Amino acid sequence: MRITPLGLRLLCLIWLWPAALLSDNQFHSRRKNKDTYMGENARHKHGGRIDFKMKKSDSTKSLLIKSEQLLRIEDHDFAMRPGFGGSAIPVGIDVQVESIDSISEVNMDFTMTLYLRHYWQDDRLAFPSSNNKSRTFDARLVKKIWVPDVFFVHSKRSFIHDTTMENIMLRVYPDGNILYSVRITVTALCSMDFSSFPLDTQNCSLELESYAYNENDLMLYWKNGNDSLRTDEIVLSQFFIEEFHPSYGLAFYSSTGWYNRLYINFILRRHIFFFMLQTYFPTMLMVMLSWVSFWIDRRAVPARVSLGITTVLTMSTIITGVSASMPQVSYVKAVDIYLWASFLFVFLSVIEYAAVNYFTTVEEMKKLKRGKLPVSYDATQAMAYDGCFHDNEMDLSPFPELPTTPSTEQAAPPQNSSTEPPPTEGTRLWRKRSVRHNINFIMSNSYMIDSYSRIIFPVAYLLFNIIYWSLYS
Repeated sequence: MRITPLGLRLLCLIWLWPAALLSDNQFHSRRKNKDTYMGENARHKHGGRIDFKMKKSDSTKSLLIKSEQLLRIEDHDFAMRPGFGGSAIPVGIDVQVESIDSISEVNMDFTMTLYLRHYWQDDRLAFPSSNNKSRTFDARLVKKIWVPDVFFVHSKRSFIHDTTMENIMLRVYPDGNILYSVRITVTALCSMDFSSFPLDTQNCSLELESYAYNENDLMLYWKNGNDSLRTDEIVLSQFFIEEFHPSYGLAFYSSTGWYNRLYINFILRRHIFFFMLQTYFPTMLMVMLSWVSFWIDRRAVPARVSLGITTVLTMSTIITGVSASMPQVSYVKAVDIYLWASFLFVFLSVIEYAAVNYFTTVEEMKKLKRGKLPVSYDATQAMAYDGCFHDNEMDLSPFPELPTTPSTEQAAPPQNSSTEPPPTEGTRLWRKRSVRHNINFIMSNSYMIDSYSRIIFPVAYLLFNIIYWSLYS
């Protein structure tokens, strides 16, 4: 009876054994094909070569334990700073400036892109490691742990770059040391002084500070001293960067206390060549062009007036264009002094011709009243050209001699009635001319004003340029 069931069992095993062998061979074949496929993909990624030794020893790529479990994030309250209740936690900072994107004089600000790196130690994130290798994470883990709340003082706008992912890197070492790096673009205030514009030098600074933790809880410091600030090769269109240097200070707030503050200082010197081409050279040419009227005949009223008005309007356009690109400050800038002084020279050249024309008219009107013109002289025809009388149009006939009568001889005073002796031979008589006499002399010889202006205006403008450039250069 016992032999019969035992025999049935043997028959069943013999019948099922070939099917089991067939399925086992199929499983091994599939696993082999999968390993071959993964190996080919790895070769494509690494240029046809796989370093199995490095792959085996790189524990940072291991997925056997989740990062949250390895760092024991759920076991701690990361809303509190490391070492809460004890001394201030030191946080080292170093900065690499990638670029200065723009500098705006109108808004008095600058835009800078930089890599901001934080260094501190948090024992709560220490993890065991046999090879002492760090672990690198992205922004997803940063939101679950404590990080310093550094912000930019006097910033107007700032953002963290997020293409293609947020540009945030977190590196945790087995002993709990942490490197937190972020790529930021910030627009910050720069209090500029334009009293020497455009021959100016501006001192700007980007200030970093903890927002919530004062000096009793968090101590900011430059990680490597003066070497903590590094810059790429930065080229600006209107400025030359003379110096980049870090500094340190304290800021006091009446309600919360003292805070550590770090400064990124840089000195900007403006390139003058752009403004020489756009402002100074055109202004000089307009002033020199206004001097051309001194060589034009004073009777050519349309030519001289149109030239003077053209130069005045051109100077007004230059001044308006410069003012539109500058902030509305309450003090005088160096470029304002130059432009308005040049405008004054152009304006005086117009006033000079107005004086010449007026004195010429007065002189000829006096000659008309004295009867030096014939009775048949047509005054309307003489003034039709430019509005004044001219010497070459007048018939200056000599006055008739007056007849001598006994009464006139008696009325004539004696020539040597004074008691002073007559001047001896070789004595020179000096007559002091009054100011009124000099003015009358110039009025009667108005053409001399143009002659003097040809010398006085260029010499005065040259002297002004020498003083201006020696003061502001």
